[in-house]
Amino acid sequence: MKMSQNNADKDDQTSATKKTISLPVSRVRLIMKSSPDVSSINQDALFLTTKATELFVQHLALSSFNNGSGKDTNTLSYSDLAHTAEETETFHFLTDILPKKILARDYLNSLEQMQEEDADF
Repeated sequence: MKMSQNNADKDDQTSATKKTISLPVSRVRLIMKSSPDVSSINQDALFLTTKATELFVQHLALSSFNNGSGKDTNTLSYSDLAHTAEETETFHFLTDILPKKILARDYLNSLEQMQEEDADF
């Protein structure tokens, strides 16, 4: 009788745990397993990594929204995320992943200027 009660308690905990996570655990597991250093993943480690990732994304989104231009329209745009990554030291490591968007014309002009500077030397 105790054994079935323990299983029921674990099932209740598992379903309660799944309700506290919005990200798909299977995707997080897939990303974690893509590392050659990972051979097996403990369920607790998977849950904690998933929850930490979710909290990080929420923090990034909230910071970007509060510092962004979408407050008036209640929107969050890519440029808000890129600006936050560039301007906030905490998120500075994301600048390669979230670069500021520039027009192709502006990129070609800056590329041309760099080539002219290289030719001058």
